[in-house]
Amino acid sequence: MTSASSTIAPATPENRDKVRTARGPSLIQRSFGPAGHIWVHIVLCLYAVIALFPIALILINSVKSRQAIFDNPMALPTVDSFSLIGFHKVLSNTNFLLYFGNSLVVTIGSLILIVLFGAMAGWALSEYKFRGNRLMTLFMAIGIMIPIRLGTVSILQLVVALDLINTRTALILVYTAQGLPLAVMILSEFIRQIPTELKDAARCDGVGEFKIFFQVILPLIRPAIATVAVFTMIPAWNDLWFPLILAPGDQTKTVTLGVQQFIGQYATDWNSVLAALSMAVIPILILYTLFSRQLIRGLTSGAVK
Repeated sequence: MTSASSTIAPATPENRDKVRTARGPSLIQRSFGPAGHIWVHIVLCLYAVIALFPIALILINSVKSRQAIFDNPMALPTVDSFSLIGFHKVLSNTNFLLYFGNSLVVTIGSLILIVLFGAMAGWALSEYKFRGNRLMTLFMAIGIMIPIRLGTVSILQLVVALDLINTRTALILVYTAQGLPLAVMILSEFIRQIPTELKDAARCDGVGEFKIFFQVILPLIRPAIATVAVFTMIPAWNDLWFPLILAPGDQTKTVTLGVQQFIGQYATDWNSVLAALSMAVIPILILYTLFSRQLIRGLTSGAVK
C-alpha cells in the first residue's frame, strides 16, 4: 500500500509554476498586463528612493564641512570635504547623550505600557461580552480620530496639579494615552482571528485567564505587536510639542527638543543639526531592522483572505 507522503509531489520550481498556471493570471497581471509585476516593482523602487532620499541626504551632509554642505549638498564627502566637526560639537558642547537617554526612556517606557495595556484591553473587548462593550470600542475609535493635542491645556493643568512638570513620567503617560486607541484596535482584531479552540483547550486544562493571555495570546500576536511598536514609537520619538510644553527643563529635554538649540534666529549650525539628527535616526533604523519581518506580516495579515 502506497503511503500518503509518497503521493504528494515535492515542492519543486516546476510544480510551483504548474500551480500558478492552473490558477490563472494574478490580480496584478489581470490589471496591468503580463508585465504587471515589473511595473509594480519599478513603482515600489521609486517610492523607496523617494522615502530614503532625505535620510541619505542627512547622513551624507553630517560628515561634511559647512562650506561643502552649501557648495554641493548632493555630493558625497571627499577627502577635502570630510569633517566630523558636527559630531564633536554635539558630543562635547551639549548634553546630547542625556537628551538621547531621555528620549530612549520615554519612548521605551510608553511603548511597553501601550503594548501591555493595549493587548489587555484588546483581549477583554474581543473575548468577553459585557454591557458597554461596543460603547468602549467606539470610544477607542474616537480616540484615533481626535488628536490628543486638542487637549494640551487640560493635560498641562493635570500635569501641574500632579506635580509632574519637567518629568519624564509626564511624557510617558501622555504618549501612552496617545498610542492606546490605535493599539487596542489593531490588537483586538488580531486576537479575534485566534481560533477559539486554543483558548477553550487551555481552559479545559485548568489554565487561568492570565496564563492564557501571557502564554497563548501574546506569542500568537507578535506581528501585531511589532506593527503597534513601530506606529507608536516613531511619533513619540519625533515629537516636539509635548516635550516643549511639559518637560522643557535641561535635565528632561528629549532629542528633538535638544536639537533646537543649534537653530538660531539669524544663524544655524548645520553641522551640529545634521550630526544630531543622524544620531537621532539610529534607534528608528534599528527598530525597523529588528521588526521588519514581523511588521510586514502584521500589515499584510488578512490581505489575501
